[in-house]
Amino acid sequence: MVIELLSVFIALLACFYASYSDIKRGIIPNRLTFPVIGLGLLLNGARALMESDPWIFIYTAIFTAGIFALGYILWRMGAWAGGDVKLFTAVTSLLPFQPSLVSYSFLGTAFPVTASYPFPLTVIINSILALLPFLLVYVFFIIYTSRRHLMDEFMEPLRQYRTSMVLALVITSAVTLTFLITDFLPFQIIVLSLILVYLLTMVISRLPPRIKAVIVSVIIVYSLYKNFELTVSGVVILWVSITVIQLIRKLLTSITREALQDTMGVDELKEGMILASTLYRKGDEYYFDDSSLLDRFRTAARTGDVSALTYRGEPVVSAMAAGLREEEIETLRDLVSRGKIKDEFRIRRGMPFAPAIFIGLLVSLLIGDLAMILFRLFDIIF
Repeated sequence: MVIELLSVFIALLACFYASYSDIKRGIIPNRLTFPVIGLGLLLNGARALMESDPWIFIYTAIFTAGIFALGYILWRMGAWAGGDVKLFTAVTSLLPFQPSLVSYSFLGTAFPVTASYPFPLTVIINSILALLPFLLVYVFFIIYTSRRHLMDEFMEPLRQYRTSMVLALVITSAVTLTFLITDFLPFQIIVLSLILVYLLTMVISRLPPRIKAVIVSVIIVYSLYKNFELTVSGVVILWVSITVIQLIRKLLTSITREALQDTMGVDELKEGMILASTLYRKGDEYYFDDSSLLDRFRTAARTGDVSALTYRGEPVVSAMAAGLREEEIETLRDLVSRGKIKDEFRIRRGMPFAPAIFIGLLVSLLIGDLAMILFRLFDIIF
């Protein structure tokens, strides 16, 4: 138990320091991760001796090697940075199994919720799920401190509160009509109800303004008459939810691209910097392309050219999390000197992933596997 407590303390301390270093300097130092990996193996070796169970150390070594191999593959694919791989490996060497530090029950469910797969995979899954809320906070911090000109665009959903309120009233009307329609059906299916709400919302939204105002007003008055408190609270919740979703959408699309990117010349590029988009070559033409699969589908539907769905060209320099290599910078410098591309490159700021790992570890220790919790909620709802 003492070794387990010590391992948890060291893991939390290491992740906290890695988060600070990742935010402050954009790196997770090797002088942190390598000693922690060795210390984790040493502690679990000592635990195996104390408990006379060699499988503790064997599983620790297997899980540590497995997580490193998985991380290495993702690093080669450009999904993770090298420091993130080593930090996950360090956490695995310290905590190969779910620690039994807390145990409590909430709404008839025992916490922390454990999964059938090894605890390190729970930490990875929770860290990925924790990335979104951290990204929102991080982008807002950048906007507030150094990109204040983006604040007006970010606040636009708040200025459009009337539009959001109209949409909330339309959705409430659609929900009310759905309940009235499904009352006459011999069966009740949640999926069918959701489809009806969506279709009715689309139909009402596309009506001429005066007709829409009359229909929505009549339905809302009826809904208030049937259940005043539920209708008012529903409209308010929808209104707030729509505004929050629009704010998050702003953060995750145009504002994120602007806040987390810088424009640099080729002489300013350094090893490890991450291009905002991949450089492709078709014949003698070079171009940057960051379009998503959905964007390419739209282009194909508009132009009738489906070739872009399967082939965008030969990748020359990729936009991977591992960052630019020295030889890739030389390639870009050569292309600029030959006039093949402009001396203007969009560079992504390195997104610090260590804070998400720290949050993911805390959630894993105190709450459990978020994926298993979501699956259980899905089973309850459907």
